[in-house]
Amino acid sequence: MEIIQLSLFSNQEDCKSLQKQKKAQLGRYGRIQRELETSDCDSYKIFIEFEPPLLPAYNYRFVDLFCGAGGMTQGFFRAGFRPIASVEVNEIASATHNINFPHCHHFCGDIEKFESQQWLSEINSPEIHIVVGGPPCQGFSVAGKRDSKDPRNRLFREFVRVVSEIQPWYVVMENVPGILTINNGAVRKEIFEAFTNIGYPHISVAILESAAYGVPQIRPRAIFIANRFGMMNPYPKAQLSSHQYKPIESAIADLPEYTPIPEINHEWTRHSPEYMERIARVPPGGSLYTKYVDAFKRQYPGLPSMTVKENHGGTHIHPYLNRVISAREMARLQTFPDTFLFAGSMKKAMWQIGNAVPPRLAECIGYALIPSLNEIQHNLSNGN
Repeated sequence: MEIIQLSLFSNQEDCKSLQKQKKAQLGRYGRIQRELETSDCDSYKIFIEFEPPLLPAYNYRFVDLFCGAGGMTQGFFRAGFRPIASVEVNEIASATHNINFPHCHHFCGDIEKFESQQWLSEINSPEIHIVVGGPPCQGFSVAGKRDSKDPRNRLFREFVRVVSEIQPWYVVMENVPGILTINNGAVRKEIFEAFTNIGYPHISVAILESAAYGVPQIRPRAIFIANRFGMMNPYPKAQLSSHQYKPIESAIADLPEYTPIPEINHEWTRHSPEYMERIARVPPGGSLYTKYVDAFKRQYPGLPSMTVKENHGGTHIHPYLNRVISAREMARLQTFPDTFLFAGSMKKAMWQIGNAVPPRLAECIGYALIPSLNEIQHNLSNGN
């Protein structure tokens, strides 16, 4: 069957509906971000400029907890760090991590069963300089609930346990920005207290907008950084202002419009001609459905991608074409290289990609940490 590209708008009425559409939101967490940047209570946070390539002065090693497919691992690897070990419970995401980082000592299983000292002893117990990771947001306890067995705080508590056992120089933990406002900041306070109690009193948090670091996607992340040397916690200064953000076309325009390339995960949900006709009438920012408005929502042309995710088999509609975006297009919007391959079915690949940290954002965080790590290494080498 020959696929015919349909008109984006079928009639003048649809064109008028586009004019009424809201503009893409480029700063959903702007208020929280400004408050964090101007607050005096987070005295260990500092934003620094960097010019890559910024080479580490030492072979810095890191462990990635809740690593998923490996967005954080890929980013820190690109910045010159060595992934030494990782933990992930999902078998398909673990398979992806193993494909792309075959030399990383990977543990596939529940983090409660991860015995860090025993696991690292199998590779001669190297010193770990950084622990990175993103415990699922449902792993954070609610205010007033301090039961260590409460399933709502188990995952975060396990993250803290592993950090306390490994004792890295720095910790980098990421999550959704909304974690900072749960119960009027009680969860944020709990996170600070947990790291302080294990010897990391110098802890900070900032919201970093991925698009400000060259990611062609609006994807703000809450980034917690802590260290045990009394150092400042360096964050990368934004490299782009909002009017300089990369548009979606910069990442996906060269991929075939309707010819899949399974070898690089360039695949998408197949559509019938009737379904394509329905998609053709969806304007930018609009959804194919009235109930599941986050799925099958058309991307805005000329702007960064909306936050990509897989939603029960659905994802965003291509800004120009009458199909959803492919797994590889999602990966490019997350800044995964085309050489980074995803295990499992197309939908499982989309799920992995949608849950990942953009590698480019993680890379910039890694670059920002290098001067502080170099300073610690210099002091230790000189007996200071």
